[in-house]
Amino acid sequence: MTKIVSHWIGGKAAEGASGTYGPVTDPATGEVTTKVAFASVEDVDAAVAAAKEAYLSWGRSSLATRTSILFKFRALLDAHRDEIAALITAEHGKVHSDALGEVARGLEIVDLACGISVQLKGELSTEVAGRVDVSSIRQPLGVVTGITPFNFPAMVPLWMFPLAIACGNTFVLKPSEKDPSASVRLAELFSEAGLPDGVFNVVHGDKVAVDRLLAHPDVKAVSFVGSTPIARHIHTTASANGKRVQALGGAKNHMLVLPDADLDAAADAAVSAAYGSAGERCMAISAVVAVGAIGDTLVEKIRERAEKIKIGPGNVPTSEMGPLITATHRDKVASYVTGAAAEGAEVVLDGTGYTVDGHENGHWIGISLLDRVPTTAAAYRDEIFGPVLCVLRTETYEEAMDLINGSPFGNGTAIFTRDGGAARRFQLEVEAGMVGVNVPIPVPVGYHSFGGWKDSSSATTTSTATTARTSTPAARSSPPAGPTRPTPRPASTWASRATTEPPGPHPARPGPYPPPRSRPGRPCTTDAVHGGPSVHPGRSPGSVSGRHRDARSDAYG
Repeated sequence: MTKIVSHWIGGKAAEGASGTYGPVTDPATGEVTTKVAFASVEDVDAAVAAAKEAYLSWGRSSLATRTSILFKFRALLDAHRDEIAALITAEHGKVHSDALGEVARGLEIVDLACGISVQLKGELSTEVAGRVDVSSIRQPLGVVTGITPFNFPAMVPLWMFPLAIACGNTFVLKPSEKDPSASVRLAELFSEAGLPDGVFNVVHGDKVAVDRLLAHPDVKAVSFVGSTPIARHIHTTASANGKRVQALGGAKNHMLVLPDADLDAAADAAVSAAYGSAGERCMAISAVVAVGAIGDTLVEKIRERAEKIKIGPGNVPTSEMGPLITATHRDKVASYVTGAAAEGAEVVLDGTGYTVDGHENGHWIGISLLDRVPTTAAAYRDEIFGPVLCVLRTETYEEAMDLINGSPFGNGTAIFTRDGGAARRFQLEVEAGMVGVNVPIPVPVGYHSFGGWKDSSSATTTSTATTARTSTPAARSSPPAGPTRPTPRPASTWASRATTEPPGPHPARPGPYPPPRSRPGRPCTTDAVHGGPSVHPGRSPGSVSGRHRDARSDAYG
């Protein structure tokens, strides 16, 4: 009997009422291993209703309660990282080491969520008008949702829901239907950590589920990662329905190599960044721009390294690159390679038609390297999302910058050079959200923002960006709590109080207070409250001022 991946609604598995399912395949074999339930409009409504009900208590829970559960979730996630990585490899196809790295990057955001109290600290201004204090705080929105892609089935959801839930929101996740099991396992672990039912929900499906989430009146904010056309649809639809939106789109990430660069280091970086995870990542380097006379040497170094990559099933320890997610996607990637020569490119390595012995029906494609690619070629214009690297040539740095900034995408980019001045100039002039200097994939750590420019993004994610998007500032004006404040007194009286007790009634304490310190050469003005003499200019020793009698009365009730 085929296993069914169910939804997670209200703290338990729920198959839903639609009766519609989608296949989940093992990319290494091409075999259908499970099927996933597709949500109907009613199923989505049930998940949102569960989240809305849970928000009534979760939104008012203490930070201590939330962070305690997050710490437990973090420990469980760490303990089960191998299990989750195995689920990713089985459904996505990436090699196990890549899957482990994905879980590790997700854990970084859970770490950040565990310290959410720092990001949620408010501000206070006292006595802004008479006896009025004004405070600024952040409050949760309510039900928020995340729509995530197939290429990082654990990491991208972990970018979204831990921070949103830490802020006091409840969450409905719609992961990719191609590799859904990791998200459900995350929900189970979160529940095991003590998360109340309904705070985190998972629904699977296609456009029906997505469009219902975008239109649902109880969903207050939407986060999305995926292709640019769908990102535009998400942004337009959700915004029209009055929701806060963050939508990360596609990319065409360039790596600029200057003539003074270490070409061995540049070639190593290009190979790992272009072919890691089979190129199925938005931060992959898909275009290398070689400046000056280094092009031939650089291409040869890349070719030598790329040919040595071991392709095979992700669960085989010696494999360095796995298959693509589906046969349809494999065929689309191959079409860019087969059409490149007709568009004027030189095919240095052709990965089409690649197979793995014993796994002939898998979604395999080999390494492809295209040189002297025209900017008009589809292989350069489009986001391929596969193991295809384009090399372009320019004579000068300025030509290279015009080429890079002429791309409609602006996600990430990198420069390889030994010249610090050139690196600084590049960082200031390039039109991209994330820039690496001799770093091929400039993904920031979790407490910095992640996001691109132009067609690559409408907003950033992780870090304070998620906190700001899933919470709202609120100003509060009110008189201070507690008894009426005393009328301010002369400085000498307040100095007297500072050495004994703060203003206000206090219970008597046994025994005398320790003797107060006085300035050298000056009698202490607080002797009155200890029964001793108080000496003031113009007064004889032993006289006690009316102010100090008040002080004694206030201090001892």
